[in-house]
Amino acid sequence: MLEHSTTTIPSTSRSKFVWLACLIFIALQAFAPGYAEAAAEDLRTVSVADPFLEMHTGPGRGYPIYHVVDRGESVQIVMQRTEWYLVRAENGNEGWVALAQMELTLKPDGSEVEFGRATLEDLTNAKWEAGFLAGDFGGANIISLYGGYSFNPHVSVEVWGSQILGNFSNGWMGSVNVVHETWPEWRVSPFFTLGAGVIHTSPKSTIIQGEDRTDEIAHVGVGVRIYATRRFLLRVEYKSYVVFTSRDENEEVEEWKAGFAFFF
Repeated sequence: MLEHSTTTIPSTSRSKFVWLACLIFIALQAFAPGYAEAAAEDLRTVSVADPFLEMHTGPGRGYPIYHVVDRGESVQIVMQRTEWYLVRAENGNEGWVALAQMELTLKPDGSEVEFGRATLEDLTNAKWEAGFLAGDFGGANIISLYGGYSFNPHVSVEVWGSQILGNFSNGWMGSVNVVHETWPEWRVSPFFTLGAGVIHTSPKSTIIQGEDRTDEIAHVGVGVRIYATRRFLLRVEYKSYVVFTSRDENEEVEEWKAGFAFFF
């Protein structure tokens, strides 16, 4: 493996039970009721002052425009997701409108409407997240990219890809992780992660040529997400890996990483 000390790990039924129990606990949380995204009493009505208001099928420019609200008509604001607003037209149609257009609407009394930018509450309710982290993987340098999807504010699934650069070997690692966040509404929010994947190692040595290896991996970890500003957050985490080698003994590797991410 890379530059790290290895520890022999017996394959016991107890360790398998612990992993299974953690996975079941996190999976059950995925089906727990999420936070209400908007209460009925929080609906606000605004009138269109621009020539028209474009309603998209989803919260992003990539979603098509399927309905247009003309000047003078009113819409109700149902909920906000980052810089997009779900609105309901007078005819009952619902669609997503960009913040830039919403800022051109007026209150029923004709005064301007104030719209806030992305906040901590938006992070709590965000569905997608992506980020970049770097750190140490058993004595080697590691650079990682990830993308995640939230089932609810407590549970999300993430896909990771990492490049590992060591003095004696290089490698790459891919994994799928389940993340449980107990207090997602906190600005500094701890989380727990459990996952599995594969790691590929290529030795650098030219004197004694080693063989490339691809092994299965599993990990448990803890970390903290820190809301910074608008759509950005900082992330620090620790993971303990088990590498299931083809030999009679497995290996343990510790990883520390820090970086930034954005949500949408």
